Amino acid sequence: MDRNLREMLTESARAIHVPLTMREVNLFDIYYKELVFWNKKINLVSTDTPQDIIIKHFIDSLTPVPFIPCPGGRLLDIGSGGGFPGIPLKIVMTSLQVVLLESSRKKTSYLKHMIRCLQLSQTLVLHARAEQVMQDASLQATFDMVISRATFKLPKLLEMAHFFLAPQGWLIAMKGPNFKEEPGLANTWGFVCAACHPIAIPHQGGQRKLLIFQRDI
Repeated sequence: MDRNLREMLTESARAIHVPLTMREVNLFDIYYKELVFWNKKINLVSTDTPQDIIIKHFIDSLTPVPFIPCPGGRLLDIGSGGGFPGIPLKIVMTSLQVVLLESSRKKTSYLKHMIRCLQLSQTLVLHARAEQVMQDASLQATFDMVISRATFKLPKLLEMAHFFLAPQGWLIAMKGPNFKEEPGLANTWGFVCAACHPIAIPHQGGQRKLLIFQRDI
């Protein structure tokens, strides 16, 4: 990243209440360069400008940080793709134990490479579809948190989170600004809606709505 992009990253992160250290900025620099390189070979992100990567992927992925309920817990990122939001969250919250679930073999190769480049400890990649993993009883009720960035519709996400989360675990659903929860839907899967946070992403990055559910049964 050039100086302008680094400044955009730090200023935008500060605007969403996630101040970055120099170490973290340097890790995002590595992440940016590797993402751009790999994106030429496999479709990781659809973006037109370097600024889009910073704002629409890095900063957007950091919006949940102030609301993460278990900073040292075990987090499952369903449909991680280019590593979003799991890798940015891990960069700034080193105590998280992160599992990146991705169905594309090419993308899982990239994610493993990225973990090595960034030297991220307690970060694993699982190559499978979520529906396949849900056939493995050993992974049932083993996570403190599940997160997904607009990958699945909420009914499906609640179903998957119910499988993966331990009792009292948390689901963080990153949705668009116009998303409206269907009344009673969360209760169907044993969840209560604990919070809904509208987020304005800096530099005309649009709006984000963070829905936080807790599993109560």
